[in-house]
Amino acid sequence: MKFQPKSFICTTDFSDFSKNAISYGIALAKEFRAKLYLCYIIDELSDPWMNVFYADTQLHRDYDEAKTRAMDEIQQDLKQLIVDQAIDSEPLIAMGNPVEEITRMAHEKKVDMVISASHGWSGMKRVVLGSFTKRLMRKVGCPLLVVRGSEDGAVIPLEKEPRFQRILVGCDFSENSNVAFQYGLGFAQQLQAELHLAHVIKPYVYRDMFEPQINIGEKNQQDMQKVLEEELSNMAPKEVLNWCTLKTALLAGQPYKELIKYALFQKIDLIVLGVRGYSIVEDLFVGSTTDRVIRMAPCPVLSVPSIAQDA
Repeated sequence: MKFQPKSFICTTDFSDFSKNAISYGIALAKEFRAKLYLCYIIDELSDPWMNVFYADTQLHRDYDEAKTRAMDEIQQDLKQLIVDQAIDSEPLIAMGNPVEEITRMAHEKKVDMVISASHGWSGMKRVVLGSFTKRLMRKVGCPLLVVRGSEDGAVIPLEKEPRFQRILVGCDFSENSNVAFQYGLGFAQQLQAELHLAHVIKPYVYRDMFEPQINIGEKNQQDMQKVLEEELSNMAPKEVLNWCTLKTALLAGQPYKELIKYALFQKIDLIVLGVRGYSIVEDLFVGSTTDRVIRMAPCPVLSVPSIAQDA
């Protein structure tokens, strides 16, 4: 299997916070010799650039001229973000709803991945404000690499290229996680990274493994664990061992908590997870494993929708 993405979209709002996402976009574009689209969306409801439009409109009495002037300035600013970088790049600017416009551009440009920064909102703030990242993840239709800002606000210098040396794939043996596994495997192959496959045993799903039953003994519990370990090991082709170190792990507990703890302990650089469909009510009050990992993970998270083409 060969994973060869040809283009990426990286979103930015010109903040120091979003520069971390750009650093990853540049690094991936160089690694795969792919094209990088640097994207800025002007939100008509809240974007500070609208003040420029309104001010210029009053001055020139021509909204279209004011819009053109502002977009030219934005384009130059986008180019400055990746100046002196040896990559094929192109600025993209649009006005409208950010999620809708990024989705449209990703479809029109046929990109293989979108890269975006996330503030990692949690609790009531996330419920009230909503999550741009979560809505984009559900809508965009291609893998989304989410780069969270650090707690201390540190920014990765653009000249310093981040590396994915340890990649963790969450596996629940569903169609969603199998597609995600293909992407994780593709990244590991290209980057010759250490590949970790983890399955989280939920006590309420595998209750017989934790609660002694009359007809279920210790040997049966050990046999079940062995079956799961073999399933994890058999997911990767044998030749994988020729170019990377493969590690498997059975964890027990809440999936998002266990994956985050494992990522911290193993110093994981990238977590790859499938996106499972949820109803609006369930997603609002419960949230998916992928949503929660993105908000709390110590490293970037690649969310892969089941409709994404196999790598």
